[in-house]
Amino acid sequence: MKSVTVIGASLAGLYAARALRAQGYDGRLTIVGAEPHRPYDRPPLSKEFLTAPATTAEDPSTEDPSTEDLSTEGQLALTDAEEVAGLDAEWLLGTRATRLDPRQRTIRLDTGRTLTTDGVVLATGAAPRRLPGPAPAGSHTLRTLDDARALRADLTCGGPARVVVIGGGFIGAEVAASCAALGHQVTVVEAAPLPLVPQLGYAMAELCSRLHGDHGVALRTGTGVRGLHSAGRDDRVTGVELSDGRLLPADVVVTGIGVRPATDWLEGSGLPLGDGVRCDAGCVTPIPTIVAAGDVAHVAGARAEHWTNATEQAATAVHNLLAGRTARTHRALPYFWSDQYGVRLQFAGHHRPGDVPRIVEGSPDDRSFLARYERDGRTTAVLALNRPRPFMRLRRELARATQPAPTA
Repeated sequence: MKSVTVIGASLAGLYAARALRAQGYDGRLTIVGAEPHRPYDRPPLSKEFLTAPATTAEDPSTEDPSTEDLSTEGQLALTDAEEVAGLDAEWLLGTRATRLDPRQRTIRLDTGRTLTTDGVVLATGAAPRRLPGPAPAGSHTLRTLDDARALRADLTCGGPARVVVIGGGFIGAEVAASCAALGHQVTVVEAAPLPLVPQLGYAMAELCSRLHGDHGVALRTGTGVRGLHSAGRDDRVTGVELSDGRLLPADVVVTGIGVRPATDWLEGSGLPLGDGVRCDAGCVTPIPTIVAAGDVAHVAGARAEHWTNATEQAATAVHNLLAGRTARTHRALPYFWSDQYGVRLQFAGHHRPGDVPRIVEGSPDDRSFLARYERDGRTTAVLALNRPRPFMRLRRELARATQPAPTA
């Protein structure tokens, strides 16, 4: 294989590029990224980035965005100039791939350029879902650095504001916590009876949802959103109309209702699509020279949207790309974390309806506890609030217990 193109210059794309060089690939490497920024860490965008004061890096003026220094913005940078040089790659940032032709081994870019390549790593991630209708000024989604810069500008341009966060998942909860820390009046709207029920189950979700009330954040559950209201010559948001008819006044609105994998440009490519790029357990598509990793990859029947998953899948995908077949599979234990209101929430394993959570250490009253999820006498998952060390111990135990038995 003489040339490999990585489509996506975020976490999974960077780790794929690293893995290619680490696994001995010395051919031509091209990295295409839709954003104009060098790879950066997304988790801080909803947390410390929003609460940090703006910096002079808000509007970088460098002609080459691949050299942009993000170290002044909460240490966001995932790489530096030395590593960029060491990867010996052509970086095409601020550039979108628009068409993939596996037969011709070509990738069409929005600049009009066409790349010819032997291997492809699909790491395009996902895009935030949006409410139907126009998005007035003051309404935001949060996925990219530019999204976070725009939201931070609205949150820090004056005094206390009325902020409505639509969606009580991890992004919504983290944004709500950041807004509360900035002194804003915050309301979280969640369509489900409680936030995080699919991830944690009802009992544990109920305990975790108390964090909102503890910090003065109002929680409105069991209702969706009918639309946004706006007014004025600048068409600025003024309120959120709920599906039950209530109107919540709002100066700033943040929508965090999930994401959709970025696969639109792959329509007509012949690759199997459906909630992502469908791959086998080795992150390999039906075309062995095309692999996928990260939020865009639907691997062996499931798609995960977490940091650890993206980094581990990238290494597996690259190994199999270079091997020309599925020589290794991705069987890591699902793991995610979230920082909310000064509490670190960590979860590992597979929660299913019917699993029974049992607190084995600490107390919910202290917002610090460790819980096991059990089914038929076996531990299926572990959850911790502010118990990182015992959580990591149980996570390792669970990972060992769930590893498949070696084959003869």
